[in-house]
Amino acid sequence: MTSTPIPPLDTPMGPDGDQLKTRRLLRALKTSKGLIGLFLVVSFTLTAILAPLLIRQDLSTMINIKARHAPPSLAHPMGTDNLGREISYRVLLGAQSSLLIAVSAVSLSLLLGLPLGVLAGHFKGWTDLALMRVVDTLLSFPVLLLALAISAILGPNLRNTIIAIGVAFAPYLARIVRSEALKVNSLPYVEAARSAGASHMRIIMRHILPNIMGPVIVQATISVAFAILAEAGLSFLGLGTQPPTPSWGLMIQTSRSYLDAAPWTALMPGTAIALSVLGLNMLGDVLRDVLDPTYTYH
Repeated sequence: MTSTPIPPLDTPMGPDGDQLKTRRLLRALKTSKGLIGLFLVVSFTLTAILAPLLIRQDLSTMINIKARHAPPSLAHPMGTDNLGREISYRVLLGAQSSLLIAVSAVSLSLLLGLPLGVLAGHFKGWTDLALMRVVDTLLSFPVLLLALAISAILGPNLRNTIIAIGVAFAPYLARIVRSEALKVNSLPYVEAARSAGASHMRIIMRHILPNIMGPVIVQATISVAFAILAEAGLSFLGLGTQPPTPSWGLMIQTSRSYLDAAPWTALMPGTAIALSVLGLNMLGDVLRDVLDPTYTYH
């Protein structure tokens, strides 16, 4: 049994357009993928916001040698690490660092990549050629390698980690924005606005940007998931979040020598990374499906 496809979010639909957009989004979120993704993302976000308010920072750094490598139990829900610190506190507080760095880095990549892509897609010609050659040069480096190089040059701290990941992700967003801008730029209503004497700024702000934001939002959501992985990777290598600030990647790095005796020291932060990335990817897939006019919900 098939159902009638619902118009995509970017389709002009008259006065009832907002209701149809909302109905399509709600139907997507009611699927198993949508519910699981939304639950994981909301849980991750609430943990990052509420944990620092409910748990004192000193509890995550409190050393208790007598309780070192205690297995998970009622007294220690996620066990303890090699210094007897509560892993549960460190995992919960580590969500704040991961979310802060990931969202800030993706925001920076949008700040850099969005103008580049729009300018290249709108003006084309030599502007497109010059900007995209710079982007192609950056794309020749793997994201983590480029972020690692930038972080090594700037030095390991929170701000530089955000800059490193944001700059590394900007070329990918610029490419996507350019592709969408090229499509919108060739549509009849943009040609009509250009023929009517509309300025470049008016065309970009009124016609191009509003109609490319759908794919940009989807890519930004998925990029947050990859930014969490990148932050964990940099912290694991010692170029991300620095001690004593709790960080999932840093926790995995310090647990390497104790995997045989205390596997939970790596399992707990690793599970937190996996669930947060899974939730963001599933939510990104749902948003992509909502924006796809050929997708049908059953």
